[in-house]
Amino acid sequence: VTWLADYSWKHDLVKDIVSGCTVAIMNIPQGMAYALLGNVPPVVGIYMAIFPVLVYAFLGTSRHVAMGSFAVICLMTGKVVSELSGGGPPAPMFNSTSPTSTSLPVYSPLEVAVCVTFMVSIYQLLMYVFRMGIMCSLLSETLVNGFTAGAAIHVFTSQIKDLLGMKIRKYNGNFQIIYTYIEVFKNLSTINTAASIISLTTVVVLLLDGKFVKPWVSQRSVIPVPIELIAVTVGTLASTFWDIHAKYNLTTVGHISIGLPGFHSPNFELVPAVAVDSFIIAVIAYIVTVSMALIFAQKMKYEIDANQELLAQGAGNLVGSFLSCMPFAASLSRSMIQQTTGGRTQLASIICAAILTVVLVSFGPVFEPLPRCILASLIVVALKGILLQVKDVVKIWQMSALDGMVWVATYVTVILVEIDIGLLVGLIVSIVTILFRGLRPLIYPLSRLPYTDIYVESSRYGKVEDINGVCIIHYGGGLNFANKSCFRQEVNRIMNSYGPGEEKAQLKSMPKFDSSKSLSLDIEKEITFLVLDLTGLQYVDPSGAEAVKTLASELASRSTSVYLAGPSGSVCDVLQRCGVLNVPGLLCFPTVHDAVVFAQSKLPKVIHSIRL
Repeated sequence: VTWLADYSWKHDLVKDIVSGCTVAIMNIPQGMAYALLGNVPPVVGIYMAIFPVLVYAFLGTSRHVAMGSFAVICLMTGKVVSELSGGGPPAPMFNSTSPTSTSLPVYSPLEVAVCVTFMVSIYQLLMYVFRMGIMCSLLSETLVNGFTAGAAIHVFTSQIKDLLGMKIRKYNGNFQIIYTYIEVFKNLSTINTAASIISLTTVVVLLLDGKFVKPWVSQRSVIPVPIELIAVTVGTLASTFWDIHAKYNLTTVGHISIGLPGFHSPNFELVPAVAVDSFIIAVIAYIVTVSMALIFAQKMKYEIDANQELLAQGAGNLVGSFLSCMPFAASLSRSMIQQTTGGRTQLASIICAAILTVVLVSFGPVFEPLPRCILASLIVVALKGILLQVKDVVKIWQMSALDGMVWVATYVTVILVEIDIGLLVGLIVSIVTILFRGLRPLIYPLSRLPYTDIYVESSRYGKVEDINGVCIIHYGGGLNFANKSCFRQEVNRIMNSYGPGEEKAQLKSMPKFDSSKSLSLDIEKEITFLVLDLTGLQYVDPSGAEAVKTLASELASRSTSVYLAGPSGSVCDVLQRCGVLNVPGLLCFPTVHDAVVFAQSKLPKVIHSIRL
């Protein structure tokens, strides 16, 4: 609530009112549409934009994120709801191992959804207490990008039934996307022509609005055209006055309760059944919200508290679980509108919640005749940006092949197998890439720029100075039991390739590290000093320290001294405890240049070679 203490009523109030009203208009159609993703009544989407949002407004640290329903979170919740409320059969190949519906108690969709919300709140509050926000950093931006893009395919697939007005079975479990599309092609004859035409018209109008109308209006007004609300209003009026839902057999939204929900306790019998899925939803909702909050914080130049965000979301979900809400998260589209329409603080969210409360109390049942195909069209168009994230994979792969592998593995598994399994696979691949990078340290020879005390990677500069009798090697990363062999082998390779002039070019043709080969040193050139640049050494364990000690001892027996340049204090402590600094001839220096100057003072006068 720090924003409230410093609030400028004169300068910010009008902007927050305009922003809050605009977001409220968007929340009505989006809330109802996303609630259908969760297999709960459409009015739940409106509840989500009121009760948990009010809690977040006072506890959250982001001034601009618009909280409420978010497609991916609603879909993940809807998956749990469908499984535990008898919403659909499992994939055929798993029928033999899945429990039958008759053996499980029957719960209402809303019972399951609010229990998921309750467990999400418990997980987020526990993460806040134990300050575990940093643990979510294991889910990199690349992984989350691939995950949300894959989940968007699930959202799109779930809307085909309503878009085309088809009568198809709903599948749960692994490979549900594959079985759903098989079911779609089997039942093409059940397509409702009227629903298809309405869906196509709505999608085209929304896309044209986004392509031409919104850019034109944005240059002239901060308030956008509420095209989603217009589409919902037109559909509702057509269904009410021309009875199109009855004439063309269109599925409608159905009953919408008037007024606010009652205060009800979650069904705690469901806790064991929803525990695992709820944890995944809690983490994803937190990461999505914090990522969005960081975007606006950087843009508007203020700070957010990532751990406080856990408290705000956890408390919001806790309140929501007693007031018929699904888990909430930040919406990118509504957050962008809240910021671009001038919203300055979370007072805009409070105003939005107040307007939606009035709508619920007064006008809720008005939307009952609305055809569901229109809401499905809104969802599909809202997913456009997330669906197009697939184009990011090319850029990601160009920047890092390992990150590209994480993206592809997550995306493909989410689509072809299951959302939860896809996230797990992405996390495993991400951890493997981290380990792989740790096992392949950065190690290369250094040379001096002429007439300076600057030492650079030899192969990247054309004019460098090689120092006779002194071999300089940079080592970056960690040095541990897993890569100590690589360290020894690479040092051996570089020292064997040491030499001024053309002899240095042999380094490029030397074979890379092969752990199966002997680690013995076979130095042909005259090297009196080896300078190890350890400024990039992040940590060393006892096994790594032993590797340095063994290397220094072997070189000392050949009258070659080892100088360590720039090791950190923690690295020096480990080296000291492991006896590395007791090796004859081994010395530590603060910089590479200090080590080189000292080495040169011990050498007879030499002529330096400059390579052009």
